[in-house]
Amino acid sequence: MSMPQAAERWTAERIRGLPDDGLRHEVVDGEHLVSPAPRPLHQIAVLALVRRLEPYVMAHALGRVMTSPADLELDRKTLVQPDVFVAAAVRIRTWDDAVPLRLAIEISSPTTARADRFLKRRRFQRAEVEYWIVDLDARLLERWRPGDRRPEVLGERLLWQPAGAPEPLLVDLEELFRDIEGE
Repeated sequence: MSMPQAAERWTAERIRGLPDDGLRHEVVDGEHLVSPAPRPLHQIAVLALVRRLEPYVMAHALGRVMTSPADLELDRKTLVQPDVFVAAAVRIRTWDDAVPLRLAIEISSPTTARADRFLKRRRFQRAEVEYWIVDLDARLLERWRPGDRRPEVLGERLLWQPAGAPEPLLVDLEELFRDIEGE
């Protein structure tokens, strides 16, 4: 369950100092978020997205497609672990090398929805990062661009064309959700 901790302000350094307890610890604008290990369908969705993104990102030298766990420090009070992300750099040796991001993706669940849709979304928008929220139950993808006030809600197809890409990537969302469900 992704739950904010008490009103106390957290930092990326403090999160890194926590003992490994098998949970995912993040901090967004000083708010500590804790999530349990994801369900299997979540992990299948992560892999399905990576399989679609990686050939496109590599073919156009747009950076690297990566998955969490990761320690992406956006500022002193923000350390995030998006489920899938595209780092703008090709050569990545430390997590600092992975920032800035071109894209951050979260596979949402009822326990992470608040953090995904509000806290993380707003923080990624401020960092000028396109942000996708994949809702497996509704079979929808919410796309948030940095200046958006409302999401673009997609269920059939998604076109993604980051800066520097000569052509867009087409993701057939109906096929993606069938692949995830094993249909």
